Amino acid sequence: MGDIHGCIESLESLIMKLPLSGGDKLIFLGDYIDRGPDSRAVIDRLIALSKDYECVFLRGNHEWMMLNYLLKGQDFDLWMMNGARATIRSYGDVRQIPPEHLEFLKNTVFYHVEPGYLFVHAGVKPHVELENQDSFDLIWIREEFIYSENPLPGYRVVFGHTPLHKVLISRDKIGIDTGCVYGGKLTCVRIDDERIFQTDCGGD
Repeated sequence: MGDIHGCIESLESLIMKLPLSGGDKLIFLGDYIDRGPDSRAVIDRLIALSKDYECVFLRGNHEWMMLNYLLKGQDFDLWMMNGARATIRSYGDVRQIPPEHLEFLKNTVFYHVEPGYLFVHAGVKPHVELENQDSFDLIWIREEFIYSENPLPGYRVVFGHTPLHKVLISRDKIGIDTGCVYGGKLTCVRIDDERIFQTDCGGD
């Protein structure tokens, strides 16, 4: 699933559209917070979902900024410039962030591998082996990755981060950030058959 950005109604609507069964694995590509109306509710929902299904939660650049501030006191201005006010408002105050939400954020991962696929928030540095990738690139890179050909041989890269007008499906990439918080859609793709599930921003 692509970038949620606090859009809880869209998340709930999309979950309802998914033909989920007990053995399914759900992989979320990061950016659960910031900009949208209710980041706190989104994280609550994801934590609850992980109790019923196997879930992988990747770290996006927005979780990275939030953690840098909460754990290190760094990058507050950068976080504020990227939608932090909406997140703070959903909690009432940063001091009211529940411990389980902080643990959720700390437990997010920079990438996830399935046979033939790499799941990552933003992309990869083209033609750099996976074990040599810089975590900063994994959560921030854009054009250099998107316009590259076969950036990570042996893997088809599934990514979010860069809002697209429609889902990008090519032989070497699948891009599923379709700009929900900007009035676009929230997107999920089923890897087995590339079926696309979507809901409009606001959950309609």
